[in-house]
Amino acid sequence: MRLIINGETQIVAATTLSQLLTALEYEGEWLATAVNGELIHREERDDHALADNDRIEILTPMQGG
Repeated sequence: MRLIINGETQIVAATTLSQLLTALEYEGEWLATAVNGELIHREERDDHALADNDRIEILTPMQGG
């Protein structure tokens, strides 16, 4: 499936947002995710199906200041 992840086109096998995060090795409780501009809460990621050309944004907290 072709997805646009944080502005970069990638081909992935994941079919749900949760699977995508696992495949990309994103871990932790402090992730923010959006699909096509819509915020997807952590408890909805397992059931959120992805489609070709979806735009995925994954935000993680940064340390420092």
